[in-house]
Amino acid sequence: MPVIETERLSQKFGDFEALREVSLAVEQGEFFGLLGPNGAGKTTLVRILTGQLEPTSGKALTMGTGPDDPIGIKQKIGIVPEAESPPTFLTAQEFLELVCRIRQVEDIGDRVAGWLDFFQIREKKDVLCRDLSKGQRQKIMLAAAFIHEPKLLILDEPFINLDPIFQKKLREYLQGVTAEGRTVFMCSHILEIVEKLCTRVAVINQGKIVAQGKFDEIRQNEGEGLEDIFMRLVEGNGEGGEDAAAPASSIQNGKNVGQAKNRGK
Repeated sequence: MPVIETERLSQKFGDFEALREVSLAVEQGEFFGLLGPNGAGKTTLVRILTGQLEPTSGKALTMGTGPDDPIGIKQKIGIVPEAESPPTFLTAQEFLELVCRIRQVEDIGDRVAGWLDFFQIREKKDVLCRDLSKGQRQKIMLAAAFIHEPKLLILDEPFINLDPIFQKKLREYLQGVTAEGRTVFMCSHILEIVEKLCTRVAVINQGKIVAQGKFDEIRQNEGEGLEDIFMRLVEGNGEGGEDAAAPASSIQNGKNVGQAKNRGK
């Protein structure tokens, strides 16, 4: 059974249709990438898959659990949302210890110390999360998702705010995750990283999946790279629908996203 499965999944907010009959399947051990312009529906899909939002219609299962059981989903996965930060009133160490207790993890001290060392922020362990830099907060959120070693990671722009050193460390760690037979589902605008890591991708535009498969299955010729594939699929299709997670944000077409691919959403 796929670890993620959607079938004709749709989501409406009033008259606006954020997702339109999205069907995809992610198998165990895959490194799956979800790509699309700003406002294409990526964050809405992630919110459904992580149990934060019930769809208007269609089927969605994450590790065999539907969005009507959000606690059941969260117990089985690790999540790195794009916009959220660790609690401002806890220190870095307190937050990771809390996550371990919620996840019922043993050897809490060793695990927390190990991830503080991995991200080289042990000297920040007693600093309140609100006083950490953006990059340090991102590292804490990543550590919180990884610390219980879930079988499925759902990551929304995990490389944002990381310098090249830790982008490389994170790439290597995630490659190890899938080598162990665990699964990664990742949204990212950094196409070079997606091309290096992902075994399959889906491209979403205006709430619809416009292509999915291995790179060889979605490219038109041997020399076509992921940036070329992305631009071909989304350019000229009009502006992407506004994503409900950011209703006031400006909407960019595929060309603008291509120019902005090295930035976060």
